[in-house]
Amino acid sequence: MSIIQEFKEFAIKGNMMDLAIGVIIGGAFGKIIDSLVKDIIMPLITVITGGGVDFTQKFFVLGKNPDNLQSLDALTKAGVNVLTYGNFLTVLLNFLILAWVVFLMVKVLNRIRKTEEAAPAATPEDVALLREIRDELKKRPPL
Repeated sequence: MSIIQEFKEFAIKGNMMDLAIGVIIGGAFGKIIDSLVKDIIMPLITVITGGGVDFTQKFFVLGKNPDNLQSLDALTKAGVNVLTYGNFLTVLLNFLILAWVVFLMVKVLNRIRKTEEAAPAATPEDVALLREIRDELKKRPPL
């Protein structure tokens, strides 16, 4: 068997294709969740808290600030050492919201799967016919 034929079989097998499809759908799903967090949930949290939840401008100046600069952009451009903890808090908050939304979606999907699994599968026609034959044979007197 040639190496091209082996690669073709490997690439076409179900696991490889399932993985590729999962990655593609996962990327698209990530964009949907990111938009949900950014465009819907974060504005609602901003309204509820009565102010901005964006902490990106929160920082500590480490070392000397000779020009007494106050904005993060100016400090960064001036080369002042700055600990930007606010950006970390914003990313952490976005992650927690994202994780919560994914958890809720998985919970709903699991509930849907359980209801689908709970419904008994219909007996195949050939199995039902074999059962009828078995029952009829049991009714006959022994030879």
